[in-house]
Parts: sequence; C-alpha cells; structure tokens
Amino acid sequence: MELLWSLIIGGLIGWLAGMITKRDIPGGVIGNIIAGFIGAWVGTWIFGDFGPEIGGFSIIPAIIGAILLVLVVSFILGKMGHNRNHHHA
Repeated sequence: MELLWSLIIGGLIGWLAGMITKRDIPGGVIGNIIAGFIGAWVGTWIFGDFGPEIGGFSIIPAIIGAILLVLVVSFILGKMGHNRNHHHA
C-alpha cells in the first residue's frame, strides 16, 4: 500500500510540474511518475529535506526538482526536434 501511495504522490508531483511549466511530460502517467520520482531526488539533493512530507516525499523540494527536470527535458527534446526538422535543409 505504501508503494502505491508513493506512485500516486510521485505522479501528482510530475503532473503538477508539467502544469506549472505548461509543458507536456512524455510518457503520460508513467512519465509523470518518473518525473516526480527523479524530480524529488534532484530537488532533495539540491535543496535538502524540508517542508511537509507526503508519501515519503518532501513536497517543496520535490516539486521544485520536478519543475527543473521538466524544463531541462523539454529543452533537450525541443533541441532534438529542432535539429531533426532542419537536418535536410
């Protein structure tokens, strides 16, 4: 049950990061969960462990980390798509 709760919270963190940045996370629900987990790890690593904790996640660093992750991933994917579209110019 604890794993399910962590998956749900991770998915919500990833979804919230996508909503805040107005960028889609590739992979739908699974992408949101992955972004939430990786974002939480990055945010906690950079900012530490503070604020309210839900489902094993420190919510504030987790959301900030997920936002950073979404921005970096969308930037990289945007550059890859841009290069692919202009490859045969």
